[in-house]
Amino acid sequence: MVPEILRVKGFPDSFFLIAGPCVVENEEMPLAIAAQIAKITNRLGIPYIFKASYKKANRSRAGSFTGIGIEKGLELIQQVGKQLNIPVITDIHTEAEAKQAAKFVDILQIPAFLCRQTDLLIAAGATGKTVNIKKGQFASAESMKFAIEKVRQSGNSSVMLTERGTTFGYTDLVVDFRNIPEMRKFGVPVIVDITHSLQQPNQPAGITGGRPDLIETIAFAAIATGADGIFMETHPDPSHAKSDGANMLRLDLLEPLLEKLVRIRLAIK
Repeated sequence: MVPEILRVKGFPDSFFLIAGPCVVENEEMPLAIAAQIAKITNRLGIPYIFKASYKKANRSRAGSFTGIGIEKGLELIQQVGKQLNIPVITDIHTEAEAKQAAKFVDILQIPAFLCRQTDLLIAAGATGKTVNIKKGQFASAESMKFAIEKVRQSGNSSVMLTERGTTFGYTDLVVDFRNIPEMRKFGVPVIVDITHSLQQPNQPAGITGGRPDLIETIAFAAIATGADGIFMETHPDPSHAKSDGANMLRLDLLEPLLEKLVRIRLAIK
């Protein structure tokens, strides 16, 4: 199932990709990364949505990097969409941010920790933008129908759901792939967030860890279990990324991974 925002652009019913850096780190990075990904996805026939956060509100430590400024970050994300003619998505955290971000992006994303926030979901839906709701690390697949209903209460039926792992103890996540067919029953596109599912949060050092060595494994399983889309954060040098570097995919590894995923998709179709 392809979201309406991609279908109107004429993309086929194939898995789609949401990818980009975790956060806008500087003026040059968003377009440079997006252009490289777009070149790959165009060659492989994969619909592509660029992702970056203009602000990181959920950080382990107070001194962690949060962004270069809300307005500047949003403008840079918008420029990527205009220059490459692709949809763009970003996270929001408050009702006021929903209205502000909607002026710059095509899709509003609800962070996993906020998937039960009624006012936020309704505010996002009221903008008329497509809303991607990340399933909370604490939530069941079945319970996400209520999050969808909250967005639809605003009169907006353009909703997507994203699986991003379930809390397993204090410092790890696991992916229950039964959630993919369960959430697809709601009639919305279902995405698997590969890289965030491999986070190892709440580390004693105050910096989230991760298992990027398992990105390929989780991605293979996501496509094999029928995910409509996959979500991956990627960076030219994750070791120097200003957020979530421990679980990111190195950008030069994206193309061979996508080539394998296309073959898996063709095999199961």
